[in-house]
Amino acid sequence: MMRYMSDIGLSGKRVLIREDLNVPIENGRISDDTRIRAALPAIQKALRAGARVLVVSHLGRPEEGSYDASLSLAPVAASLSALLGREIRLCKGWLSGVTVAPGEAVLCENVRFERGEKADDDGLARKMAALCDVYVNDAFATAHRAEASTHGIAKYAPKVCAGPLLQAEVQALARIVKDPERPLVAVVGGSKISTKLALLESLIEKVDRIIVGGGILNTLLRAAGLPIGKSLCEEPLLSVARSLMDKARAGGSEIPLAEDLVCAKEYSPTAPATVKLAAEVSEDDLILDIGPKTAARFAGCLSEARTIVWNGPLGVFELEPFAAGTRAMAEAIAASQAFSIAGGGETLAAIAKFGVAERLSYVSTGGGAFLEFLEGKTLPALAILKERAKADPDYVHPSEGY
Repeated sequence: MMRYMSDIGLSGKRVLIREDLNVPIENGRISDDTRIRAALPAIQKALRAGARVLVVSHLGRPEEGSYDASLSLAPVAASLSALLGREIRLCKGWLSGVTVAPGEAVLCENVRFERGEKADDDGLARKMAALCDVYVNDAFATAHRAEASTHGIAKYAPKVCAGPLLQAEVQALARIVKDPERPLVAVVGGSKISTKLALLESLIEKVDRIIVGGGILNTLLRAAGLPIGKSLCEEPLLSVARSLMDKARAGGSEIPLAEDLVCAKEYSPTAPATVKLAAEVSEDDLILDIGPKTAARFAGCLSEARTIVWNGPLGVFELEPFAAGTRAMAEAIAASQAFSIAGGGETLAAIAKFGVAERLSYVSTGGGAFLEFLEGKTLPALAILKERAKADPDYVHPSEGY
């Protein structure tokens, strides 16, 4: 169990909030402010309470110990100012201390400019902790990393808690891993089975069906003895793919394979798209999407589900001739009465392209953290919050273990 912001008095306190404001910036302009908007509730809550607020985040992968103007959080400060309707100052040299008035928030410059951040340096963590009375971790997307601003600081800050975004993420994911309403169906796409292997192995023990697409599907088709032409496939993992299908059958779950596919001779937005039966793929074909019969069958599986988890596209959805399969899955999930949660960078891009975000139960901002939580791994940033709550003998939270 963890403390939440609502459990701690914030009035007049120095509150350091770790957010994930790692947004895409092109030519000095933010192209997608989703993560900034997701951070607003925690900041607004602290401001309403009259706290002195320091917001901390990383941006990109700068060389630690040196300033890089291209990775400054200046555009983020401007965006926060506009969204909050008040000036949010950007503070350099913030580790030496920042003067903040009650009811004011400042944005600290890119924490990855500080040497020792990624290594979870104890000295850096202590300096950060000395700046606050309350540390709030609201950055679920970084929860799988043990870094000074996500893990180390929580060991030394006087009080620590989870912010509303992190709380919502964990509670939504808990509905998948603890006691999901069944049937539970997972939709897993992506280019390589190797990057999703731990997830697939974990899900096989939990779900009733796993719908797969992309390069993952190609490898499973090849493992099942079907032709895939010159499509992306991880040949060294064919035995692993067979094992996954065997485990699914033995455990009473299912990994249904595609019966038809959308193929082309080259990877191009202008390449003619041809629908072929799975057994009729030619040697010079590239499989770039699932076919319409398969999409309809998979959509039927989703309509029967009571819980759905989605990570990864089922085809090259960025190219319109090969977007139909992923679009069909997005629409089916959105139309379902099931509790649905989706996460991962490509998944978020597909959700945005097909405009289904408002019809999903929960859209996670996490990428690696989303996957590792589903895999059952311990996330360092969550573990330290739980340890601190457990160490307080007077604290009892009504949540169900989270």
